[in-house]
Formats: sequence, structure tokens, C-alpha cells
Amino acid sequence: MVLGLVTPAVEAQDSKDKKKSPPDGTPVLWRAPDDLPARNLYLGPGGEEMKPDLTSVTFESDETGGYSVKWQVRDGSGKKWTAKLGREAQAETAAVRLMWAVGYMTEVNYLVPCAHIRGAPKPRKDVERCEGDGFRNVRFKTRPEGEKNVGNWNWKQNPFFRTKEFGGLLVMMALLNNWDLKEENNKIFYVPGEGSGRGELRYAVTDLGASFGQVKVNAPVLWRILRNRNDPQDYARDPFLEDVKGGRVNFFYTGKQGDLFDDIGVDEARW
Repeated sequence: MVLGLVTPAVEAQDSKDKKKSPPDGTPVLWRAPDDLPARNLYLGPGGEEMKPDLTSVTFESDETGGYSVKWQVRDGSGKKWTAKLGREAQAETAAVRLMWAVGYMTEVNYLVPCAHIRGAPKPRKDVERCEGDGFRNVRFKTRPEGEKNVGNWNWKQNPFFRTKEFGGLLVMMALLNNWDLKEENNKIFYVPGEGSGRGELRYAVTDLGASFGQVKVNAPVLWRILRNRNDPQDYARDPFLEDVKGGRVNFFYTGKQGDLFDDIGVDEARW
């Protein structure tokens, strides 16, 4: 009887675990940007062809949780987007372009200076307005057709840990002053291969809105209060490198996952 109760439970758990397992694919964190001179950093990874149709943007639902106001919307062509309002929108859009420029996997996003969203509710926190009922500096995010979010990845347990690509990723996080390094922001996107070819599992750091602000607060107790985002003046004042000793590069990084930055070699940083 006990076995009869346990077996279905085990089978149910096995089934649940299988559902969580990502599809088979080649893990990719970084790809050499051989076409760097031709990359349009204004439009970003989506280019001209994926820009939102702003002739008509309609509110669909509210995404609760997180620092920023986020809404699910549809543009004039019927395409679904996640619209982010508030201070993080500009920082995230700029950060994605820099990450993409040097070859790291990213999401597709655009910054709309003034977005008119039909049926939008009152935001749960104050945001800048424009042109009457418009919303200033809204980040529109989407995914290419066929690309699927299949899970999260861990900062210390992943196929790239302590590789040069991984070290370079940490250098970029320090350069951006992205202090919000948490696992829920690390996404794995599955991209099917062409024809019968093998697909890719693209490892990306998403939600880069906590960038371009102040991180290096001297008093640890005040860090949670005084850290900020999207503040160019504070960002410019924050130090980047502390020193280089014994072949290791020491960064002035005091955000989450700070221990990851304790063992970055000169070769990784130079790479």
C-alpha cells in the first residue's frame, strides 16, 4: 500500500522535472561580433524590422512585482510587448545595446520617448508623462518568433563558469554598475535550429534596469538605501577598478553576487 502511494508521487515528480528540463540545444553565452562595425546601436538587436508599430498601442494586463511598472501591451500590428515605465527603462535599453555590441546574448528592446497606450490604468507608482496622456521613456521588449524562455540559470552553476566568456560577462556587469545580479534575471532562451539542425540554448542576463547608477556606497548598512539606477552623474563618480595584483583584477563592485568578482584574471578582463 505504501509503495502504491509512493510510486505515483515519484512518477508525478519525475514528470514535473521533465517539464522543467530545457530542450536539447547547444549552450551559447557569447558569440564573436564579427559584424560590429555594421551594428546599429540605436536600434539594437531587433533592428529596424522588429520595431513596435506605435500607430496603436493597447493595454492588456498589469505585471505585478518588481521595481518598475510593467504592462503587457499589443502594438498596431497585433504583436505582444512588455512595456516598462519609469527610471529603469532608459538604463535597460542602453545596457542591452552595449551587451549586444560585444557579443553577449540579449533580449530585443526599444525605447519609445513618448508612448500613448490605449486603456492604460493609473500606474501603481509615479512615472513621467508626456503629450497629455502619454508616458515618457517606455521600454518595449519582445522576443523573436520561435524563441522561447525555457528557464533560469545559476551564476555559479552553468556551462560557462570561470571561462573567459563568463569573466567577460562579469566585467560588463561591473562596467554597467548592474548591482541586481539575481538568478530570476538570468534567462535561458531556446532558439530552434534551421531545418533539422540542432537548436541553441542562449544564456542571457535580462532586466538590466538597475544599471548606470551608484553602487559603491562606503557604509554597507546604507547600500540598500543609497544605491540607485539611471543616474549618469552618480555613475560617472563611481570608481570602476580598484587595482591589479597577482594577475587578478579587483573591481569596486558592491552589488549582489559580489564574491563572483573576487577571482577575475587579467586575461579574462583583457579578453
